[in-house]
This record gives sequence, C-alpha cells and structure tokens, in this order.
Amino acid sequence: MIGLHNLGAPEKAHRARKRVGRGAGSGKGKTSGRGEKGQNSRSGGGVPAWFEGGQMPLQRRIPKRGFKNRNRIEYQVVNVGDLGRVTGEATPDSLKEAGLIRSLRRPVKLLGSGEAPAGLRCQVHWASATARRKIDEGGGSVEIVGRRA
Repeated sequence: MIGLHNLGAPEKAHRARKRVGRGAGSGKGKTSGRGEKGQNSRSGGGVPAWFEGGQMPLQRRIPKRGFKNRNRIEYQVVNVGDLGRVTGEATPDSLKEAGLIRSLRRPVKLLGSGEAPAGLRCQVHWASATARRKIDEGGGSVEIVGRRA
C-alpha cells in the first residue's frame, strides 16, 4: 500500500549533478565551463543580481515617496449602528462572535455612524467622540480597555 513513508520520485526523474573539472574527457575539464579569465571565472566571482555594471541602480534612480509608520496601530472599526447585532455587552469577544471584527489580536475602535441601541455597555480599545455621545444619549456606557499608546 502506498503511504507517505514510501513515496518517492519515479525512476530517472532526476538527472545526476554535473561534475565539472574531472578531466578533459568529461567535456567539462580544465576551466570547468567558466571560459578563460575574468570575474565570473573566479571562485566567489560574479556580481549581485541587481548590479547594473556601475550604472546608477534602479532603486536609487526612481524617486522615493511616502512614509510607512512602523508603530501605527491598525484598529478594527465598528460603527455604533452595527452594535444591534451584539447580544448583551459589546466586548471584543462578543463582537467577534457577531462577525463584526475578524481578529482578537488587533484593537477595536468604535465609530459614530448609525443609531446606537438603547442601554448598551461597550468595552472597546478606543471610541470616537461621536460614538461616545450617541451611546451615552441611549443610556449606555463606553469603557476603554487595554489601550496601547
């Protein structure tokens, strides 16, 4: 019976490694197919793949634009209008269960679009001023938990 323990490549599936420098009769003796002299004939010779012969390299020729902040915190946004799908208290766990966020590893930010359900308690990592106002007006509360930065 075939299993992972006895699988192998079919016969003659792999060609043997070319053994260079093994005499004139091999067809790859003496200079081993490297030509005569020059940088590429030496051991350790050659240039990097991106080298352009001394011409100003592409990565230095093209203009640089923009900036990517390595310390940026990427929030998962949830609008207060969507909180009606959450049963009970709105925590990151209940938001994930309701399908409003994808991951528990990234922080959650509450935004103020839509109408807030009445009397809802929220535990999120950040909330906009509009979201806080709408939830407070509906008789609920917003608690900021575990905020970084």
